[in-house]
Amino acid sequence: MSARRIGGRFQNPIATVSPGPRHIVRYLRERDARPWRRVDAAPGPKPAERVDDLRVTFVGHATVLIQQDGLNVLTDPVWSERASPVQLAGPRRMRPPGIRFEDLPPIDLVLLSHDHYDHLDQGTMARLASTHRPRVLTGLGVARHLRHLDLAVEELDWWQSVDLGGGRRATFTPAQHFSGRTPFDRNTTLWGGLALSGPAGTTFFAGDTAKGPHFAEVRARLGAPRVALLPIGAYLPSWFMSPVHVSPAEALDAHHELGATSSVAIHFGTFRLSDEGQDDPQDDLARALDLDAEARGARADFRVLAEGEAWDVPRHAGARDRESVRERA
Repeated sequence: MSARRIGGRFQNPIATVSPGPRHIVRYLRERDARPWRRVDAAPGPKPAERVDDLRVTFVGHATVLIQQDGLNVLTDPVWSERASPVQLAGPRRMRPPGIRFEDLPPIDLVLLSHDHYDHLDQGTMARLASTHRPRVLTGLGVARHLRHLDLAVEELDWWQSVDLGGGRRATFTPAQHFSGRTPFDRNTTLWGGLALSGPAGTTFFAGDTAKGPHFAEVRARLGAPRVALLPIGAYLPSWFMSPVHVSPAEALDAHHELGATSSVAIHFGTFRLSDEGQDDPQDDLARALDLDAEARGARADFRVLAEGEAWDVPRHAGARDRESVRERA
């Protein structure tokens, strides 16, 4: 399935109605924003130079360092203070990055899911271009945002793959979301997830997405991932957010639909993008895991890592308990 364009704008796998002015007015009128706080935490330790098997380190929001089959890969890297076209306004970082930029190992590859400011950060991409010069994989049309940088950017359609050498491949997958960096370019670039496959198995990075049939299709086409990086934040109010973001319970459903051995939570706790409180995503995920374990008789291996925490992903999910959803500062 290739992405569909109508009138120069990409369409979701399941047709959705974009929020109009009346929806936005209702959202602003009915907002019930819950508390957030600034958390100042020391960065995690400097990562290893290379990892032969599979390790993931949570940096913050949708930024994860994937070290797999000798490759060092960043997803949606954001080290800037704000997710915004300017650093004087816009959503401010409420937690520092879990890894200092200066401590990054050599970055070979960057996976960009789409062009929203909390996922494609010009300042960070410029720093990566000058210090690491990684290969960049992203969706159709996104390269124009990076044209001024000295980067090798490859645009992909849904289900298009590229060879990374050594038996490794990356595949751009569908997502249920949208794109745009101004009021005038909505859906003119393609959004999606990315699957990184090789001898160590498959790491699936979902990017931003609502629920939809694409999770089951990823499993059918690419096999069950060894680990899935799944978003759990920016879901309230549900009437406004559910067309573009999964809730924690829906992320757990996605974990099962993918058949993932393990999953790691992303897209929460760093930038205040919706009405839930800073701690609500992991609390709601913990409740969903409890209910799911009662229904299935086994606990899903779905983890919340602290910023800067590295995890060597097992090939087989181990026994889990309630403390698997780690408490955060």
